[in-house]
Amino acid sequence: MASALAVSVLGVTGYTGQVLADILLDHPNVRLVHATSASSGGKPLGAVLTALRGRTELVLEAPNGLERLARDSDVVFSCLPHGESGKAVAALRTFNPKALLVDLSGDLRLKDPSLAARWYGHAEPVAQEAVYGLSEVLGDEVAGAKVVSNPGCYPTSALLPLIPVLKARLATGPAIIDSKSGVTGAGKQPTPFTHFGEVAESVKAYKVGEHKHAPEIEQALARWANAPGPVTFTPHLVPMLRGILSTIYLDAAKGTTTESVLETLASFYKGRRFVRVLPQGELPDTKDTWGTNFCDVGAVVTGGKVVLFGALDNLVKGAAGQAVQNMNLALGLPETTGLLAPPKSARLQVAG
Repeated sequence: MASALAVSVLGVTGYTGQVLADILLDHPNVRLVHATSASSGGKPLGAVLTALRGRTELVLEAPNGLERLARDSDVVFSCLPHGESGKAVAALRTFNPKALLVDLSGDLRLKDPSLAARWYGHAEPVAQEAVYGLSEVLGDEVAGAKVVSNPGCYPTSALLPLIPVLKARLATGPAIIDSKSGVTGAGKQPTPFTHFGEVAESVKAYKVGEHKHAPEIEQALARWANAPGPVTFTPHLVPMLRGILSTIYLDAAKGTTTESVLETLASFYKGRRFVRVLPQGELPDTKDTWGTNFCDVGAVVTGGKVVLFGALDNLVKGAAGQAVQNMNLALGLPETTGLLAPPKSARLQVAG
């Protein structure tokens, strides 16, 4: 592209927003023109997020004036909370229909308004325009899109191994998905549930049968793997900062072997740099994906079951990195642009 894309971030001081800014500041095709924060408007971004100090002179803005921000921007990423983000995207769409809008909340993920109302308490009409940005599966749909709904972190870790295997009919559901996440998946707002004294030296399940990512996974499997029906999804909180490991259990079809599953996965993701299908005998480890946009996928067939594995960094491939990957795809850039080097900052701050 002849000139740098003007990019803005809503809610930059949340954990996802911090990682997104970190990536964007080194992206060769963009310049960060606006960044908002609910409580730190008027302060330099580098003073609030000190890990970014010296890399930008940008001053944070209060989350108002969306019309000016929209008209100044070629791309806007919304890292606002559920319930706020979808409304902001709808307003931005009105102010600048030419801009690419990438929503990192859950507000636009569920297409059925009744499901959205049930799980999120509201349904945003702009969700009907949004392309679900599961990059490696739906990149052709993302190309040229104007509104992209970034997938959730848990769904990304589960869907990337699941979809090729179910499409190839190597296994049948219902899928049982056991997922474990680091504490940053809960966001930066401190709660008794995420307090160090509660999390350290402990692993616990939560929101069993009640997690918003279950209908998102079911929707994706029905639409892109021809596998309608419920899944059993159980998330766990583990005492680490970041990372997700999902272990998925399916009934193996007759004749399915570990080799055939791994060959199917490798063929499906051939040429896609950010899904690494591990060789037989190796299984994913969250530490191998820390700070990267990779999802590591593995498989074992045993006891009549296909056991699939997906590991990723919940803040990068599970959020900010995949959002930038979707921007690249939507705008015709190589999808790896700005994403092959790990983020410069390892620090996450409860700021703004």
